[in-house]
Amino acid sequence: MIKAVIVEDSRLARVELKELLRAHGNINIIGEADSANKALELIKLTSPDLVFLDIHLPGASGFDVLEKLDCLPAIIFTTAFEQYALQSFDYHTIDYLLKPIVPERLAKAILKASAHFVSKQVPDKTPDEDNRIFIKDQHKAWLVPLKDVRYFESKGNYIQVFFSNQSPLMLRTLQQLEETLNQKHFIRINRQQIVNLKHVVKVDLSLGNRLKLTLSDGVTTEVSRRQVAKFKEQFELNI
Repeated sequence: MIKAVIVEDSRLARVELKELLRAHGNINIIGEADSANKALELIKLTSPDLVFLDIHLPGASGFDVLEKLDCLPAIIFTTAFEQYALQSFDYHTIDYLLKPIVPERLAKAILKASAHFVSKQVPDKTPDEDNRIFIKDQHKAWLVPLKDVRYFESKGNYIQVFFSNQSPLMLRTLQQLEETLNQKHFIRINRQQIVNLKHVVKVDLSLGNRLKLTLSDGVTTEVSRRQVAKFKEQFELNI
């Protein structure tokens, strides 16, 4: 069952979409929102798999909502405007439906969504391995799988995100980000950094009550005294 929410400012449009979705038994509508602010609250509260998202909303656009999320659900855009189609695919987009929504076209979008979620149900994958984080830094944007992020580093009210050969900034504090990450894979090692444990390739134990880490890109950093015990527990270091 795919948990979904509908974000649409028109009550009639929401009713029509829900009626069309009745033909698709694998879609479970768990909430609705009629504005950008309500959409943001709803998505953070319910963590849906899929969002049917209008672009023009009271208060902000559907794109503005997505940029404020730490991890993006899958998105099916529902809009009356063709001109946003290209921009929409900068996000975790399954499909782009033009209003009025045609049942046959909706059915194709649901098939795409179903195939997307089936492909994620591969044995031995951790639940959040394929989750992505949206980053917008000035005029560039990235949709990055969390597994590819080596570490996050605090820069005041911003976070610098290190992945591939990129290191853009995102407007968020390290504390806010830490609350959204799976601590089986990401750990706060000091006041400034959160590292992806999968990218730790070497642990130097010669510093007494501190640890020195080497990451997959060759960067070295230290685990603070306060975090050493937690780090050792994650790596099952009996020292």
